[in-house]
Amino acid sequence: MLGSLFALLYVAHLVSDYAHASVHVLVGVLALAVGALTGLDVPPWRAAVALAWIGVTHAVIDRRWLVQHWMRAARQPRFADHGGAAHVDQTAHLVVLLVAALGLSA
Repeated sequence: MLGSLFALLYVAHLVSDYAHASVHVLVGVLALAVGALTGLDVPPWRAAVALAWIGVTHAVIDRRWLVQHWMRAARQPRFADHGGAAHVDQTAHLVVLLVAALGLSA
């Protein structure tokens, strides 16, 4: 179930990543609804917590201060200057989605 949930959340992320965090959450709702229709048993309260987690962290990550701080702490200013921040941003989003999928499948 973990893999299926992660895949659904990842597709939702790809579809809605460049929109407002609220759109991201709405697409996540649709993805989890598809999962429920295909037999994934996710309690509604867990889905609500996971979607809140995704929405809040998406908004924080997209403010970029966290990504910039991480890149400074990792001593990677040249990587940041040449497009590396986008890679760190996407990695942070994937970690968030994995945590959400783990919580949903527990």
